[in-house]
Amino acid sequence: MRDYHDFLQKKLVDESTLQARIEMLGEELSRDYNDKSLHLICILRGGVMFLTDLMRNINIPHSIDFMAISSYGVGARQSTGQVRLTMDLRDDIQGRDVVLVEDIVDSGHTLASVLELLSLRKPASLKVCTLLDKAERREVDVPIDYCGFTIPNEFVFGYGLDIDEYYRGLPLVGVVNPELYQPYQQELRFGVSGSAYPAYPLATSTGETFLLHGVVDRIDRTENDASARGAAQGSSG
Repeated sequence: MRDYHDFLQKKLVDESTLQARIEMLGEELSRDYNDKSLHLICILRGGVMFLTDLMRNINIPHSIDFMAISSYGVGARQSTGQVRLTMDLRDDIQGRDVVLVEDIVDSGHTLASVLELLSLRKPASLKVCTLLDKAERREVDVPIDYCGFTIPNEFVFGYGLDIDEYYRGLPLVGVVNPELYQPYQQELRFGVSGSAYPAYPLATSTGETFLLHGVVDRIDRTENDASARGAAQGSSG
């Protein structure tokens, strides 16, 4: 795995600036929801780091929940606008004061779809808190009630934001130099027709192998084993 400095074009928001702004956001939320029951909903996976630091800076009782939305796809750099719910909330939000916690808002398509979904569940109030707002990319008008930083339309990573699912744990937000970044891949041979696949495998007990760079390949080991046994029996007979 390459060191992120190899393709870091610049630090957009350093660690101390991030934490100072998050502290201010926590104070704002604490003040605005002082007489309410604050319920934070985090959009996975990018919003986790922001949520945990934000929680540390909120000095009133609050609850949390999580949901996961797919709109980018592995390896994609911009939202497709096609939103799919991959994990729903655990708790009912009817009558609750909800703040949706996002890592970044760009085109607005994903956020608009999530807000529409949550509104149907009749919360008492529904607001948005995002760490980053890529306003230049906006295609759909969406309300942003709490914002950490408005940023230019650049390929950013770190502090929850990934590059092909890596580098989320960095304590800063950086800009990628696209001329220097190459996706991390490894060549793996599965012994099926001598095929080689550059990907990251997840094998299941049923013999399915999923390759995580947008390619899905199924290897039916049961059929392969049966064929091998049949060939062996034929040769022995």
